Amino acid sequence: MAVVGLRIRVRGQVQGVGFRPFVWQLAERLGLRGEVLNDPEGVLIFVAGQGLEEFVAALRAEAPPLARIDAVESEPHQFDQPPEGFAIAASRGTGAETRVTPDAATCPDCAAEIRGDGRRRGYAFTNCTHCGPRFTILRGLPYDRSQTTMTVFPMCPDCRAEYENPADRRFHAQPIACPTCGPRLWLETADGVVPGDAIALAAARLKAGQILAIKGLGGFHLACDATSREAIARLRLRKRRPAKPFALMARLSMIQNFAEVSAESEQLLTDPAAPIVLVPSRGVLPEELAPGMTSLGVMLPYTPLHHLLMDAVGGPLVMTSGNLSGEPQVIGNDEAREKLADFADGFVMHDRDIARRLDDSVERATPYGPMILRRARGRVPGTLPLPPGFEGGPQVVAYGGQMKAAICLIKNGQALLSHHLGELDEALTFEEFLKADQDYRQLFDHHPARIACDLHPDMRASRHAADRVAREGLELVKVQHHHAHVAACLGENLWPRDGGKVVGLVLDGLGLGTDGTIWGGEVLLGDYHGVERVSHLAAVALPGGDRASHEPWRNAVMRLDAAGLEAVADRLFPDLPRAGIRSAAQARVNAPLSSSAGRLFDAVAACLGLSAARQSYEGEAAMRLESLAGAQDAVPYPFDVVAGQIDPSPMFQSLVADLGSVAPGVIAARFQSGLASAFAAQARRLVENGAATAVALSGGCFQNARLLELVLRELQGLHVLIHRKVPANDGGLALGQALVAMAQR
Repeated sequence: MAVVGLRIRVRGQVQGVGFRPFVWQLAERLGLRGEVLNDPEGVLIFVAGQGLEEFVAALRAEAPPLARIDAVESEPHQFDQPPEGFAIAASRGTGAETRVTPDAATCPDCAAEIRGDGRRRGYAFTNCTHCGPRFTILRGLPYDRSQTTMTVFPMCPDCRAEYENPADRRFHAQPIACPTCGPRLWLETADGVVPGDAIALAAARLKAGQILAIKGLGGFHLACDATSREAIARLRLRKRRPAKPFALMARLSMIQNFAEVSAESEQLLTDPAAPIVLVPSRGVLPEELAPGMTSLGVMLPYTPLHHLLMDAVGGPLVMTSGNLSGEPQVIGNDEAREKLADFADGFVMHDRDIARRLDDSVERATPYGPMILRRARGRVPGTLPLPPGFEGGPQVVAYGGQMKAAICLIKNGQALLSHHLGELDEALTFEEFLKADQDYRQLFDHHPARIACDLHPDMRASRHAADRVAREGLELVKVQHHHAHVAACLGENLWPRDGGKVVGLVLDGLGLGTDGTIWGGEVLLGDYHGVERVSHLAAVALPGGDRASHEPWRNAVMRLDAAGLEAVADRLFPDLPRAGIRSAAQARVNAPLSSSAGRLFDAVAACLGLSAARQSYEGEAAMRLESLAGAQDAVPYPFDVVAGQIDPSPMFQSLVADLGSVAPGVIAARFQSGLASAFAAQARRLVENGAATAVALSGGCFQNARLLELVLRELQGLHVLIHRKVPANDGGLALGQALVAMAQR
């Protein structure tokens, strides 16, 4: 006798999160019959019985903590035979139409279990369906154990019983393991494996001031005692990293002792993504952790290994990326032995392979919500919905820019923005970029009709896009750098495709403009389809090209000269080759014109003696200037606006007058206030005269929380769009490129 029930399709992040056992338990509770299974599109449910409306409503309302539901679609379904009971069926089909769950920090139950008396006490690879590795161990879809790096660890009878019990929180937890059957941990040095408990041995060495390379979820960290100036100095010397801030790992109670943790920052820290979070320092820990900075990057332990190590050490640890300078993070054991031996006194190793390298995500809390600075572990491969008007478009891939590279795939009404891949100037990083392109393509069964890239033809990402287009006969869309920034901000905020024009304030480092000059301080008017340049920062030469990005004094000399302050430049930088760069600028030899706001930050920082001769890492001068200004209010320095150009010459004249008599922090604050006022005034004028209905803020300079606050204050009363889930820096470019490519179809 046929029975009519429902066929229910659940789309979203619903595999590997305990969704099927949740459905089973829900059906058992309501006395329903049928089955649930995974397939390439998500979770599929066939169900019959009374209370189906309550069942469908509960799918959203009571979903597991790691689930992210995009849609619940139901339709009548006729069963030829009445189903008996409710079953969890085997996965069906191949392909990738659903989302993959990011790696998730250890849940409270597993954290308690490793400290309890059960068989997983002290076990560094404990996990369940609510936590543990996902993307970093995944080799293919659907998400089953055989498709992960756990396939080489056959389950013992006890783990198998948990895995097959729908009432257990480890039902179909693909990384399930225990000391009997799972991965193992050990400590080794150049002399070989050290006998004993790896955690206890590692803790003793760290407390003695040693540096250890520790294998985590997405790669190796280099760790040392964060309270030891000597250990920190040794790590900086060995890694040749003189000033770039180190990330720290500590328990929340420890972090609260050495940093100010707001409720919003605590919420980010305790999120399953477990990112590094920037928080104000209390000045308790050594200043050498983050020279010249008032904030620290902190994260909680996010694997059982980290929890156990924290228990044993009892204090904060430096946890910085395990890599050679400029190279990708190390993930393999042999690779670590080869590349990290000069840095580390020992290695905490394990034998579970890492399928793909993922850096730690970096985020900060602002009064306007969370802000992602680096999108990586814990956030990827989470997807973003497309704005209204982009439904039914073709599959698109976009390749981003040269710095902070990331890839974006558009498929099924979702945008998948890849993890942070790094700076493509480095050959090994570009190799990783190529691997990631192939990896995402295969993993998500992606077949683009259109490829988008930056307007600059010599960027490695742009050349790769052109090569693929020529090889596969696809369509190429070149997108101007700052147009992509605006589109990324619009897309993140779900601005409709036909939502009307906005003012784009884009403040960043460098991007090729449509006129052949280097842009970076822009007031744009437009939408996804196109933008026009309404006004911009007055341009000066970038003498030495890329060298000007590394040596802030070059920008300072050009800006001071443009303001009629040549003598001041001579006084501030007496030992640097000013005559040479002036000649190059005058002759336009390797000295392109640039309106970059990022280089303006460098110029001001150099005038204040901050990293003037050379930056030891990208953004150092601007970050130190931001820290120096703090949160103080200051009377803004004046900027002129002449024929659409925002001229900082009056600002430099005022700044020079203040040198020596006004505190550097006040000067830094007055500069930021003046810059915010000058650009916000242009945006307000365009909105109030009806040319636009909203303002979009994008570009790396808007990761400066104080600058963002100042601009938003100046724009009060207007509709302003900002970045929260997508980096404002070049890490978000690929999303904008992809949306522009779709809009121009």
